[in-house]
Parts: sequence; structure tokens; C-alpha cells
Amino acid sequence: MSYQTRVTDLLGIQYPIIQGGLAYLAYAELAAAVSNSGGLGQITAMSLDSPEKLREEIHKVKQNTDQPFGVNYAIGQHGRPFEDMVQVAIDEEVPVISVTGGNPKPVLEMVKDHNIKTLILVAAKRQAVKAEELGADAVMVVGQEGGGHLGRGDIGTFVLTPQVVDAVNIPVIASGGIGDGRGFMAALALGAEGIEMGTRFIATKECKHAHEAYQQALLEGDEQSTVVIKRTLGTPARAIKNPWTDKILELEKDAPGYDVLKSYISGEANKRYIYEGQDDQGFGWAGQILGRINDIPSVAELFNRMIQEADDIRSKWST
Repeated sequence: MSYQTRVTDLLGIQYPIIQGGLAYLAYAELAAAVSNSGGLGQITAMSLDSPEKLREEIHKVKQNTDQPFGVNYAIGQHGRPFEDMVQVAIDEEVPVISVTGGNPKPVLEMVKDHNIKTLILVAAKRQAVKAEELGADAVMVVGQEGGGHLGRGDIGTFVLTPQVVDAVNIPVIASGGIGDGRGFMAALALGAEGIEMGTRFIATKECKHAHEAYQQALLEGDEQSTVVIKRTLGTPARAIKNPWTDKILELEKDAPGYDVLKSYISGEANKRYIYEGQDDQGFGWAGQILGRINDIPSVAELFNRMIQEADDIRSKWST
């Protein structure tokens, strides 16, 4: 069955399924596997040390797929300058970029005269409207079920998605709590024209940077196995519950501020867990969908399963 939407037309892909930016995890092998399976794979730009490293990773993707792919830019409050990294995407004629966190306006202005499609992650209707006004080609809407950084409003994907669909004219991509064909079809039923998945792609064979303990936690956890940290900083984010997040939440009871929390929520603490499996010395992002993850397939196997599930649902709906 065809799953052609404005998102597939915009991005030149077979299925409207987008792999999330996945800080410190979304590199060439995973991105190429997703693109080769018919979706849109992405590289995480700001997890790389330099523009040269990003250029190398882009070249690796191009060597492993002739399909469209994207580069994700996480431009957060404490991030480093991103302009030189965006310039690499322009120079390398990357087909798609996505922007998460921060004000996307500077990035959109840099690429506006180039043939690069732009996706902006939002967590509120007003953010989606603003992204459209700034010239974004599509918005990705993350509900509070998602992993990593979320909106402050605690609005679920099931409510937020149709709200945004009704508020903008550009395509809407649903994110948060989606990891199988049922979630995919639910998103389409809500008016979205595609989905973004992050946590589900961590539990795949091609996400080789993820430590076995991290992937095992995704398999063993349930819908209660995540917590939201960083609320006191105004930047809530969902992670796997472990001894390290317990420490963070204990500190946050007194709202100590960024200076006290920074070593606990740093990229280094993130890497200690996701690369080394040290659950008492670091943390890993994950959404509530981990309660639905039961295996570690290849990306191709995951796509085949999801599309078969979606086909079965469409067949039932047509009877």
C-alpha cells in the first residue's frame, strides 16, 4: 500500500517515517540504514567535535545510501555556536536539516536561498505557528511522552498533534510515544502526515554506539520506567529512571539552579551511560514508548514490521 503524503513528496522518501536526532547516537550507519529502508535518516551535528567531523559523517552517509537524509541541529541554551556546522550542510548540499531546541530563525535564514528542506521540532501550537511564519517546510510536534527534551506544557501527542494540524498549513509530523505501525496509523488519523521516532531507533542493530546496558534497559523497562528531569531549569526532558536521575531529582527538590546541576545533566554524564553503561554515573534519554519495545531488530526489519502492521490496519478499516 502507498503511504504518500506531503511529507514523502517534500523529502523524496517512500515512507513518512523520520529518525530523530539522537544526541551522541545518530551517526552515518544508522542514518543510512533508515534512508535505505524508505524513511529519512539523520546525523546529529552538534554531538560532533568540529565541522570537519560533520563533513566526514555526511560523506559516510553518501557512501552508504543514494537516498535523501538529514542533519539535525540541536541548538540549546548552553550549546556552542552552530553557524559553522550549518555551513557544512550547505556546502555538502544536504537535502534536509532539522532544528531542535532554541530559536530556529538564524538557521532558517542561513539556508533559505539553498535547496534544503527544513523541519522544526516544536512542543506547542504557538511554536508551530511561529515556525511556519519563519518559513519552515514542516513541523515535528513532540508530545510529553517523548524522550529527551520536551515542552513545558505536559501536553500529550494525542492532543497536541491535531491542535497543531488545525493551526498551520505546512505538513505536521507527530513525535512522542510512537514506535510501531499502530502509532504510525494513529498519527495519520490525527491529521499528521508523518512520524518521527527516536527511542525506537536506539533499540536497533545499526545504533551501534548505544551500550548494551542502554539497549537492555529499553527492552526491560515499562511505561513507568522514565522520569522527567530539568523541570526546575525550565527545560524538562525525559530519561530512563536510574540511580543517576534519582540524584538529579533529589537535587531539584531545592531548585538549586544550573550551576549546581550542570555536571549531573552534562553531555559527559549522558555519554557515560549511553556509551559505557554506567547507570550510577550517567543517564540516557528515552520516551515512554520503551514500554512497547521488546526486541532489537535491524532497521529494515523494523520498517517491514511497521508497514505490515499499518497495512493490516488499513485493510481492517476498509472492510
